[in-house]
Amino acid sequence: MRLADYWGVGPKTSEQLTTELGTEAAIDAIESADVRALVDAGIPRGRATRILRRAAGEAEMDVLATGDTRSVYDDLLARAAGYALTEHAADRIRVLTPLADRDRIEDRLTDVLAARDAWGGLPEADRERVREAFAAYDEAGGTDRAAVETAITLREVDLAGEPFAPLADLDPETLRDAAGALGYLRESPSEAGRADEAEVDVLEGADAELDRLRDQLATAAELESSAFDVIDDVRDGSVRDFESFKGGVIDHVATRTSIDPGRIRAAAPEDAVDAADFVSGTLRTLREELAEDVTGREATVVTDLRDRIHGADGDVETAVEVVSEVAFLLSLGRFAAEEDLRRPELVDDGIAVFRARNLFIEGSVEPVTYAVGDHSIESESAGTTESAGSTDSAPRPTSPSTVPPTGDRVTVLTGANSGGKTTLLETLCAVALLAAMGLPVPAEHAEVGRFDRIVFHRRHASFNAGVLESTLKSVVPPLVESGRTLMLVDEFEAITEPGRAADLLNGLVDLTVDRGALGVYVTHLADDLSPLPERARIDGIFAEGLTQDLALQVDYQPRFGTVGKSTPEFIVSRLVANADDRAVRGGFERLAESIGEEAVQRTLSDVRWSPE
Repeated sequence: MRLADYWGVGPKTSEQLTTELGTEAAIDAIESADVRALVDAGIPRGRATRILRRAAGEAEMDVLATGDTRSVYDDLLARAAGYALTEHAADRIRVLTPLADRDRIEDRLTDVLAARDAWGGLPEADRERVREAFAAYDEAGGTDRAAVETAITLREVDLAGEPFAPLADLDPETLRDAAGALGYLRESPSEAGRADEAEVDVLEGADAELDRLRDQLATAAELESSAFDVIDDVRDGSVRDFESFKGGVIDHVATRTSIDPGRIRAAAPEDAVDAADFVSGTLRTLREELAEDVTGREATVVTDLRDRIHGADGDVETAVEVVSEVAFLLSLGRFAAEEDLRRPELVDDGIAVFRARNLFIEGSVEPVTYAVGDHSIESESAGTTESAGSTDSAPRPTSPSTVPPTGDRVTVLTGANSGGKTTLLETLCAVALLAAMGLPVPAEHAEVGRFDRIVFHRRHASFNAGVLESTLKSVVPPLVESGRTLMLVDEFEAITEPGRAADLLNGLVDLTVDRGALGVYVTHLADDLSPLPERARIDGIFAEGLTQDLALQVDYQPRFGTVGKSTPEFIVSRLVANADDRAVRGGFERLAESIGEEAVQRTLSDVRWSPE
């Protein structure tokens, strides 16, 4: 395959990758989802991520049918990558794509949940050891030695679960010996970038004899570069003739270098004409001989070290592969453990969540139960909760009031401002995307169908002909294509005037049912809609009043088959109570008259007199 065959790799990018990495290495980086290699080659990280996502699953990326769906997808992977134990693991998480094959989804779910349980089962001290080991691995640049040392730590903390079985086959003693040998070798690639021509350096401490020869060579080279100083030092010893001078030079060099005087004498020129000729000739010959000795000893030490590494080759190779995979799975396991994610039940049709949470809301989150399409959430179910150490998909609701109807193809979600309607759409989108990627979801129980396209469309702040046209072009084509589509559309009326918006929304609901798709449409226009198709229903979210600090009190759990109310009296009541300026307060009181002053006064009274 050519570089230009990959999505997003045009002529300039191809030339840049070829120049910086070489064609073969660039293809390997793309196929292995190595974001770091592409970024180091000068490709912007965002572009590198998009290239690798398409390379990993070009067809599967079509599931992300709108920009808002892609935004949720990006946010989910960014959040998951925040739990990564290594940079490469973070890169691999960022390029995860939806999976078309259900077996692959189930396999990844099994591995991630096993990693979740393994991480959760480690004492905090062992978790810290693992984090430190991976931090050192990253700092070392992911070298073979760093991988072996990390594998030793992972072996010692005894990670449990099938994904970590290869660790059990590694011999710690063999790895320690290999790590020691690897620690003394450093390979520098050749100028042409050929691995088979790499220069190998033996680091200090690998061999005492090599260290001794190197020290002698360095001292001899230093003396050679300052030959006149040697002459002055020897003459200062009151040398009276040339023969005495020669002996003084040999003794001086022997003292400085710890080289046997006999070897120095053998290196001295016999036909030296003067002191300078004798000193420079002796030191030059000595340096050349020592350089040959160092080269020969280095070759011997390299052979010995490589023999030690070769003896552990299988373990080293396995360690390198296992550490990378463990970092990836444990990172996803941390994500699942910290966010309390559970295994979804993969079904043919519908999407249903029991006590689902929105991952993007910090702090306390009120879970909600909701569904559209066929599902099996039943009030008679046991209602037990899956523990953090179990991979069973279990819990079901026990209260009939939280059991959504089954079989409807479309729901129209109505209700209070700031009541969580958009948040619910975003939650459903996140659950569908996580399940499609083979990742657990933020719900105590979820049933997720197959979707070829997920159309999430957020509310726009203004409306005009351009927004209306772009919105329709965004949401209608995916709906009429073949396959299964999930429509999650927020406040469609924001793109045009209310009367025509109701007509368009009626048309979208009818089209969704006709095409066999699923849809959740958020609107304030429920009372303006024509009779809905038989397989559509209206749900509502209700505001229940104001708290003592005048915050809006909302029951975020939708009530099924009921039109929700915006209850503006609560908002106006808060504005009246909070107004410091008399004129402004009078303005809000006039608004209270227009919506029903009695309701506003009753709300204020309820807040004033309700028990804390």
